Amino acid sequence: MLQFTDDYLTGIPEIDKEHKQLFAMLEQTNKEVLQGADIRTTGMRLLNDLKDYAASHFAHEEAYMESIDDPELPRQRKAHKAFIDRMENTNFIGMPDDTMRQAVTDLLDYMSRWLMHHILGSDTLIGKTQSPFAFTDKYKTGIELVDSEHRKLFDIMGRVNALIHNENLYDRFDEIVELINELKDYTQFHFTDEERLMEEYHYSGLAAQKKAHQGFIDELDKIDLDSVDENQEAYLEDLLEYLLNWLSGHILGMDKKIRDER
Repeated sequence: MLQFTDDYLTGIPEIDKEHKQLFAMLEQTNKEVLQGADIRTTGMRLLNDLKDYAASHFAHEEAYMESIDDPELPRQRKAHKAFIDRMENTNFIGMPDDTMRQAVTDLLDYMSRWLMHHILGSDTLIGKTQSPFAFTDKYKTGIELVDSEHRKLFDIMGRVNALIHNENLYDRFDEIVELINELKDYTQFHFTDEERLMEEYHYSGLAAQKKAHQGFIDELDKIDLDSVDENQEAYLEDLLEYLLNWLSGHILGMDKKIRDER
């Protein structure tokens, strides 16, 4: 039976604690099976405990990953859903004892394999993969106001990404409209602030900046809400790619030059 070792530590206390509890649950069940305990009682308890565990632990894990904007969250959600589906499709009711004993043994084997691959291949990477929507030092211009507003734009993009991968949200239209309107309003607000600062600095690249800003605003104005409603996921993915490429390229290629003429 699989044992919890330091190899399975994620470095996140709550997650590690819950993983240890799961290992202990499986070890106890395996011991009862080997000792010939009533298989019906043991098997039903294991299945119910696994369902309860999945509901609470996966929620905690996904909430933590969302709080740190972990880019692996969509992949984790998919793996978690597959596990939950497996538990929901497992049914011991009506099985003869011998058949049930084998089914419980098979479930324990499945859990051992699943845990090994999932924890080592996914959970130990939580917090160690940087999100493309993270506002990192490379984007800092050294101008506090500009950096603060750029951070907000990256935050909006991160929310677009979360919206794309929200499997519980069937119809995203209202949220998409709200997000697009927020993006338009905040972009106008930011460009006004940025251009005012460049005027104060007598920045030589102001005209080029204004042209780039207006081009971006024109693209936002072209967003067709009817197209959004017809094919939400595809439209959002295209929008997100455009936002990320434009903003990162604009900051690195143009905005970081502003500080040189302050």
